[in-house]
Amino acid sequence: MRWMIAALLLLLGALQIPLWLGEGSYRDVRLLREAIEIHKAENETLRLRNRALEAEVRDLREGHAAIEERARTELGLIREGETFFQTLGESDDTPGAASE
Repeated sequence: MRWMIAALLLLLGALQIPLWLGEGSYRDVRLLREAIEIHKAENETLRLRNRALEAEVRDLREGHAAIEERARTELGLIREGETFFQTLGESDDTPGAASE
């Protein structure tokens, strides 16, 4: 009878090995859950970026104000009849500037 109990305990222990160490073990499940959380956070970041891009595309399709703003800031364009003024900041290589 003792050998049967020992055999059953040994069998029970052998059945526990895949649960703790094999494929689909508790460790694998924990690692997969962590990976899922990381991907969820990354997806949320990308979702926010996509919403911003969608809004920008909508503005560019529907309104001329966004197109005009981009033309002014990125391309330096001005409207007909406007005067362009460019201001220069003071730099170190101007005459009279102190050098170290």
